Amino acid sequence: MPKVSSVVVPYATYLRVYEPLAAFPEPERGHWARYARRPDRPSYQDELRRSLADLLPTPPVPVPVHESPDAFVLDVDGVVCVCPWRTRLRGWQALGELAEELPAVVQDAVLPPVVRRQAAQDYERWLAGNPDARPWIRTATWQVPLNWFVLVSDEEREYVKGTGDSGDETPALRYRTPMVQARRRVARALRTLKETVDEGPLIDGLVDVGRWLEEFHPRSLVELDYGGLVHVLPAGELEGDHSAADVAEGIGALRRGDGAAAGEAYVRLVERWRSVRDRRSAN
Repeated sequence: MPKVSSVVVPYATYLRVYEPLAAFPEPERGHWARYARRPDRPSYQDELRRSLADLLPTPPVPVPVHESPDAFVLDVDGVVCVCPWRTRLRGWQALGELAEELPAVVQDAVLPPVVRRQAAQDYERWLAGNPDARPWIRTATWQVPLNWFVLVSDEEREYVKGTGDSGDETPALRYRTPMVQARRRVARALRTLKETVDEGPLIDGLVDVGRWLEEFHPRSLVELDYGGLVHVLPAGELEGDHSAADVAEGIGALRRGDGAAAGEAYVRLVERWRSVRDRRSAN
């Protein structure tokens, strides 16, 4: 499969769920089994490049006309697990969240109101026939939401520095954990947070991601991937980024009643990710 572009898209991070083939009904299971044997499967950046390419025509195409037949594939202890892209569904959902991200004048410049209305109507009609649909991938820009780090541990951290522009190995920073572990960590963290802090975005976000995880097969794999951020953050920052450890330390401190230690961990996290988000407006 030819690449859409050689340009690295720098700002997206991902939370993915890979489900075993047994989780899919036929004929979809057969499709993914055949797909997993293909040698020309697209890379992690190809999906986002294609989405951005759809914004170039006039008028732009905010949501693909057809659902993507692609997926990411992993071998988990000899079991083939797939993470369907579901680009069309995620496009509709992202479009619905656009009002919270951009001022109206910017929205109108990027996607004319008539285009957004048509996409919203298409989604409403499609959703009526697919009320239980959910994506296998969540995406964030210029950040990793703090509640994602609750799902993983520092011991599961995988950092590949890369070998430079002329090397074959690209940089990567990700965490992978079994679904049962992710669910257990969410439940334990929620108990601690509800007992020690006021209701707020961290608890709300954790409740939301916990409900999302319950939709999948218990033998799935959860992956937190820094995605394109590894191409814009200095290697030293990436090597020193142990955000999952900071989140675990903060929650553990709250559980012990050590507010000072919890506050220190929180400050480290806020300062680290504020500096990342500041790069959005840097020249």
